[in-house]
Amino acid sequence: MEIKEYILPGSFALDSDEELQQPVIAYSTYGQLSEERDNVILVCHALTANSQVHDWWAGLFGEGNIFDPTRYFIICINNMGSPYGSVSPKSIDPETGNAYRNDFPFYTLRDTARLHQALLTHLGIDRIKLLIGGSCGGNIAQEIAYNLADRLEQMVLLCCSAQETPWVIAIHESQRIALHSDPTFSSDEEGAGAEGLRGARAFALPFYRSHPSFKIRQSEDDDSVMNDFKASSYVRYQGDKFVKRYDSVCYYHQLNALDTHHIGRDRGGIQAALSQIPAKTLCIGFDTDLLIPVVEQQILADGIPDAVYHQIETAFGHDAFLIEIDEIQSAIRQNINI
Repeated sequence: MEIKEYILPGSFALDSDEELQQPVIAYSTYGQLSEERDNVILVCHALTANSQVHDWWAGLFGEGNIFDPTRYFIICINNMGSPYGSVSPKSIDPETGNAYRNDFPFYTLRDTARLHQALLTHLGIDRIKLLIGGSCGGNIAQEIAYNLADRLEQMVLLCCSAQETPWVIAIHESQRIALHSDPTFSSDEEGAGAEGLRGARAFALPFYRSHPSFKIRQSEDDDSVMNDFKASSYVRYQGDKFVKRYDSVCYYHQLNALDTHHIGRDRGGIQAALSQIPAKTLCIGFDTDLLIPVVEQQILADGIPDAVYHQIETAFGHDAFLIEIDEIQSAIRQNINI
């Protein structure tokens, strides 16, 4: 599936009072937009994913599933700061002709949501039938939902929160320390900061999973093992794998942006902001989620007027939103008209 690009004309103002010139927005679409333009599903992806939703949420994709391209026009937009196509530290600054790298301006998750909406405007889309996002994508979806108001019909939020919590910010700061510990991180060379990126990813991995999932998949078969444990090898493998596909400076800026998430900032607080989202909403939590515990999804469900909370029992922690596909699809079918 080809990734499309749209170059936003002129400048794009950021919450930091800086600007991006002619930012690129990368996105993928599936299916056909109806004549009434009323069959749009907008998918907001997680922190390190991309716009190719058919790859990372394959179980929800295809005829007869939630993301059915024979019925709906499905859009997934690559997040600002990502190395997968949208404007990021890897992008060329049109004013200098060089990659931004460490000179990329500070931006917020609201900036990412507004850039998503700029693409929707370009595509002539004013109404959304279903908006869905998990983890970071759920935070972005909240911002879009607040802005769209009654132009959004339905929403599904998975394992996300109304505000980035001190717990998650502390995890992100530990990752930033790991990134800065790499002496090459401040270099503008391609591939700089690889060791720091490996460490940052490895540090966060247990928070994405759970105690039960590690016991299930990483326990030793031989009681005599005293080093080179399966769990150790697994964490190293995931760190190596991440370095091959991601960029350290992009990751750093994305962590910073994620920490800015606060649906109630300058809107009278969380409850006041959530009360302004009229969309029929399903909030899904996972009982073993260490990163964003279910209490955070319950806050969302309590605050959004037409929302329900659904909990899925799982051994796989936060990443269950990419694993427990049958349970997710069933919950959506029961609560959302799709």
